[in-house]
Amino acid sequence: MSDRLFFLLAVLAYGLSTVHAVLLWRKGFRRDDFVNYLLLLLGFTAHTVAVFQRGYLYNQCPVYNIYEATTFFTWFSVLAILVIGLWPRFRFLGAFAAPLLFAVGVFALMPWLDPPHGPKPEYSGGLRSLHAAVTLLAYGAFGLSCAAALMLVTQESNLKRHRLNALLSLLPPIARLEIAVRQLLFTGLVLLTVGLGSGLLYLAQNRASYPVGPDVKVIWSVLVWGGYLFLQFAHWRGWVRGRRLALAVIAAFGFVLLTFWGTNLLSPLHNPPPPPPAQS
Repeated sequence: MSDRLFFLLAVLAYGLSTVHAVLLWRKGFRRDDFVNYLLLLLGFTAHTVAVFQRGYLYNQCPVYNIYEATTFFTWFSVLAILVIGLWPRFRFLGAFAAPLLFAVGVFALMPWLDPPHGPKPEYSGGLRSLHAAVTLLAYGAFGLSCAAALMLVTQESNLKRHRLNALLSLLPPIARLEIAVRQLLFTGLVLLTVGLGSGLLYLAQNRASYPVGPDVKVIWSVLVWGGYLFLQFAHWRGWVRGRRLALAVIAAFGFVLLTFWGTNLLSPLHNPPPPPPAQS
């Protein structure tokens, strides 16, 4: 079985988790349902096989093209969800993130996102692999923080309008949601710091292999890191709490989603020119 077939099985499992999540939303989050967690675990198992098969095939961290980067990003996101779900009071994040995982998985399966590799893999080096893996994991943590922030805004809106579903705890309590937003935001910032640091070390060791000068993706990454750092500082100082924090987290991740691939395509560092043909 190919790695794409295993990833298709993972997406199907995420689809079943999405269907079950809809049932949870209709019944209300009055208890931590373990079925959704098991469905995500099933999908994660097939997803892991797909990622490792692709990695062993080319002997590199599988982020060579959009398909590989997307599958790697979602794999780390599911891993984070499963680890957080070991604590029952945070297991609701899996039910809320399942539709996003399913949608991203269907998008990644588009054939034109996975062109064949060249005769020789372009991607090697421990620091570069660490940079890609940890940075994508950071964005996964920011995505989960955004999911929790969306729930917080929804629940607060329900409470303000005195809706019955808020009184019946259709969504987790606001206090739990704010804790989840804060912890995931901090985790993503730490991971992004490690990812950017390892990337800078790699560039310092391989200066001759890359163009010299400002790069749009590097500038974008520093801006994203600075924005999340300021958001963390503002929360620590008490400037943003509750709804304001949630809206800021949603806006920040929305910016990341809208600009990530565009800056990646415009970056000479992430799209190096092909080597000149060998002269006979």
